[in-house]
Amino acid sequence: MTGYMELSQIIINGVQPVFIDKEQLKDSGIWSQEISITKGKHLHLVAPSGSGKTSFIHFIYGLNSNYSGKIFYNSKNIKNLSAEEFSIFRQKNISIVFQDLKLFDHQTVRENIEIKRVLNPYHSEEMIESMADRLGISPKLDQLIKTCSYGEQQRTAIIRALMQPFDFLLLDEPFSHLDHLNRQKAMNLIYEECGKRNASMILANLNEEEFSKNEEIVYL
Repeated sequence: MTGYMELSQIIINGVQPVFIDKEQLKDSGIWSQEISITKGKHLHLVAPSGSGKTSFIHFIYGLNSNYSGKIFYNSKNIKNLSAEEFSIFRQKNISIVFQDLKLFDHQTVRENIEIKRVLNPYHSEEMIESMADRLGISPKLDQLIKTCSYGEQQRTAIIRALMQPFDFLLLDEPFSHLDHLNRQKAMNLIYEECGKRNASMILANLNEEEFSKNEEIVYL
């Protein structure tokens, strides 16, 4: 597992967060269900705040194992991966935009993006300029991220996630502070980048995203 292996499928098998009351689980389209997400197909998860969207994303990414049931990468139960195996595998196969972004306050927009690109590059350095221009933050590239608006920080986090190779892109409420036009620009860029890799997008959101195309929509 430490070498490169394309992640062709994520399987969610009877997963339940241990901290959610079972009464809340009975009508869920995710919890306790069996779901297969094949590479190249998109999943749009819709749920109100506090219902476990972030936990679901963290379960898949391996940051939280506080659940019953099983999650498989291809045929491998992710709870059987060592921390080192998981880290190496994520660098090559899974990228993420966290809800809290996890940007570095005392670094510039460019430096925050470049960190991910340098660790495991997919794009050239020039693509930072190109994507920043498309999402309207090119004038901010050499500005400290802590001086940027939250919407500018969200666009930075999106570009950063697109710098690395991935088979699956996890997005946890990535557009919450973006207006209509900027959401559309961000979605278009994400679709393009997923298309280049034949990759899947798993989008967790409060509402159905109006720019969605052919995603399977599941209500948590």
